Amino acid sequence: MAEDAQGLEGVLDAVGPRLKEIRRQRRATLAQVSEATGISVSTLSRLESGGRRPTLELLLRLARAHQLPLDELVGAPVTGDPRVHMRPLHRHGMTIVPLTRRPGGIQAFKFIIPARNPAGEPTPQVHEGYEWLYVLSGRLRLVLGEHDVILTPGEVAEFDTRVPHWFGNPGPQAAEILSLFGPQGERAHVRTRPRRSREGEG
Repeated sequence: MAEDAQGLEGVLDAVGPRLKEIRRQRRATLAQVSEATGISVSTLSRLESGGRRPTLELLLRLARAHQLPLDELVGAPVTGDPRVHMRPLHRHGMTIVPLTRRPGGIQAFKFIIPARNPAGEPTPQVHEGYEWLYVLSGRLRLVLGEHDVILTPGEVAEFDTRVPHWFGNPGPQAAEILSLFGPQGERAHVRTRPRRSREGEG
């Protein structure tokens, strides 16, 4: 566990210099990256200097702006294996596994949320985008605007992330969640089998 924590710290510490190097290679100014991502110049500067740790949302915006896969942006090592090995991220006690590599459009993630995490009262957040959540196992508590619901395996929720939202695991077991996240106005379309018409209808 200690070695894993040290490895994660090393990856996070290397993100700032890597962001700066990528920006310089593309001959972009902080102001230009700020305009492309919506992230303030001061936040970008702190990210590059190591004064601020990157969040998943910030990394997603930067990956889209630089047209790079997320794992390449954070400097995941090349293995030479043709199979795709997604490097998990760790945020607020959760493990987040990227499932897609393309920098634009809808991004897919698997969340593994420990039991009763996060602790304390919900703290809803807002940001640009649209999210689709599918519960693979365990239970998920979703606070969305005025709604406070529990989702169980097989249940789905989708919402505009400009609505204040928060989710966590209230159950005694770890929960596994599939998340599709896209830019504002881009939704996930899920196909289902058509319902059979009732006898006598037609």
